[in-house]
Amino acid sequence: MKRIAILGSTGSIGTSALEVVRAHPGEFAVELLVAGRQAQLLADQVREFRPAAAALPGRVAFEQLCELLGVSPSRPVWEGTRLLCGEDEILSAIKGSSAHVVLAAVVGMAGLSGVLAALDAGKDVALANKESLVVAGALVLDAAKRSQAKLIPVDSEHSAIFQALRGVREREISSLILTASGGPFRDTPLSEFSSITPERALKHPQWSMGAKITIDSATMVNKALEVIEARWLFGISSEQIEVVVHPQSIIHSMVRLVDQSVLAQLSLPDMKGPIAYALRFPEERLANVMKPLDFGALRELTFFPVDDQRFPGIRRARECLAGAKGACAVFNAANEVAVAQFLSHRISFPSIHVLIEEALQKFGDRGYESVGDLVDLCTAVEVWARQRVGALRW
Repeated sequence: MKRIAILGSTGSIGTSALEVVRAHPGEFAVELLVAGRQAQLLADQVREFRPAAAALPGRVAFEQLCELLGVSPSRPVWEGTRLLCGEDEILSAIKGSSAHVVLAAVVGMAGLSGVLAALDAGKDVALANKESLVVAGALVLDAAKRSQAKLIPVDSEHSAIFQALRGVREREISSLILTASGGPFRDTPLSEFSSITPERALKHPQWSMGAKITIDSATMVNKALEVIEARWLFGISSEQIEVVVHPQSIIHSMVRLVDQSVLAQLSLPDMKGPIAYALRFPEERLANVMKPLDFGALRELTFFPVDDQRFPGIRRARECLAGAKGACAVFNAANEVAVAQFLSHRISFPSIHVLIEEALQKFGDRGYESVGDLVDLCTAVEVWARQRVGALRW
């Protein structure tokens, strides 16, 4: 039985992971659940999966959790489950957990501390938090190397490459090919971009995801971040990472070999597949995780180049990788602020890219030597970006 911890258990990845656990009784034991603010859903998860510990970072949500489970915040234990509050207790719980693998599914820069805590404790990390590698790739890889813990990608694209590369020698790789759905606006005229609303952008044609990643898909910043992530995960230069638009989202990514043959991983768009693969790795796959792919029903698989004018994020990601050490962190921090401001109707859809570009012009030459330096840099970008928003209003 695989013992697992889930950081971000109430988000889309976390709930999908628990669907996998629910559908395969006897395969997994849930040791730790960490949520953000959703006390009610976490209480339901605690009752069903009975982890050794469950945690929330904020006091208000923690007290709500205690009330929902009928225990006192001064004696926070429910039928053997310890209820924890605050960042320090969460990090201690991660390090002290008996979990074999930690699913890191907290969105954004906030997920970095949990990833590093798990790796420092020698626990394998199923990585759904791409921002950890985007902002701190070298620090994360150093932590994994020190403890000899494994990083197993959960993003569908990187999972596809990870799976395709098994049995492939490094010298046989010519390039990695990331596929992108193109989001809901791949065919929308540029003249209409300024009128795109958050409600419209949240309607992804293929995937059901959280709000932040859905907007990132609509701008294709998500794919830009994945280029950076792939560079660190697979130790390959950005010049060897191709991106192609594939609207059907059936081929999740590919590996081009030196003889110009191509290996691809195909399945219906369902995150339970890569989640289950990562949680079980390196053991055998679970059966019947997703619905089968019916090739007779497939009408077409189409591919298109990325329109740089429409989606400039991928070019900027490559520039960041070629630039200063902190540039990728600046890119990510500015995007996090821009997406939040767009979702709050404070800036327009095109202004997301404008804010990222201006942040890179101002902070893109910065470096960092430690996690503390990195946090300071990201904080400075976020403060500046929020102030800059006033000049980018609709």
